Amino acid sequence: MNQTTIATPPNANKSVNELVKPTLLKRCLSVFAAGPVKPGESYGAPGQGKSLAISLFTTTMLIGIWYIATYFEWVKPLFLPSPGAVVMRFWEVATEGFANATLLEHTGWSMMRVFSAFLLALVTAVPIGIFMGVNRIARGIFDPIIEFYRPLPPLAYLPLVIIWLGIGEVSKVVLIYLAIFAPMALSARAGVKSVAMEQIHAAYSMGASRWQVIKHIILINALPEILTGMRIGIGFGWTTLVAAEMVAAQAGLGFMVLNAAEFLVTDIVIMGIVVIGIIAYLFDMLMRYLERKLVPWKGR
Repeated sequence: MNQTTIATPPNANKSVNELVKPTLLKRCLSVFAAGPVKPGESYGAPGQGKSLAISLFTTTMLIGIWYIATYFEWVKPLFLPSPGAVVMRFWEVATEGFANATLLEHTGWSMMRVFSAFLLALVTAVPIGIFMGVNRIARGIFDPIIEFYRPLPPLAYLPLVIIWLGIGEVSKVVLIYLAIFAPMALSARAGVKSVAMEQIHAAYSMGASRWQVIKHIILINALPEILTGMRIGIGFGWTTLVAAEMVAAQAGLGFMVLNAAEFLVTDIVIMGIVVIGIIAYLFDMLMRYLERKLVPWKGR
């Protein structure tokens, strides 16, 4: 009898895990992959997926370019000091101080001004915004005022604030408050307008009063927009900080940056900008966390 010899494939003795084992390049690229879609979705919505690895890579690349540009002196240190010089200056200001205050004291004064204005805006702008959304009289009263001053830069009405309130802490907090107020009020109003009319009609058909509709339907559904307005408002607050601390301030991050700029101490200027950015970013991350906990249905 003739026996037929069957050739054995070269990969037959290898296990399945060895055949599908990803290469080093694939493992590196998988870090930047969007990840699997959520259950029940075929492809996932545009923009979904994790971006932390991409953000870290981008930050590392920017710091690397900064280091290379200063190491080879493509830019003079007067205009762009090296990352090492900024870190050294950070430690120096944190321990010895600058402009008669340490970095902790500068940060404390700035945070007190910004967050005092933020809390004041929170207890006034959000109720006014909701009131504008549910009442035409309130909308007619507040809408032209807010829309008139909202596009104005803070430096435009800074002299008027000084004339009315002087050069103390009140004028600084009020200036930041005005910058935060408009986006928070308009976001609250937009949140009210985004509520589906079917939900309101359903609540009325079940015997709910006007106050119950506002409390249980409108406020709950407007919460995502309110939280977004808080994130936007605190950003405006930090951008207005430098203008506010131009008014006879003795300490603060904005004051420190302006003081250092007058003497061309660029490393302190960059250090102050970095500290302001980090604080604002951490607060934004906190607001994102609150969004996930308080409004888990957002975007679903």
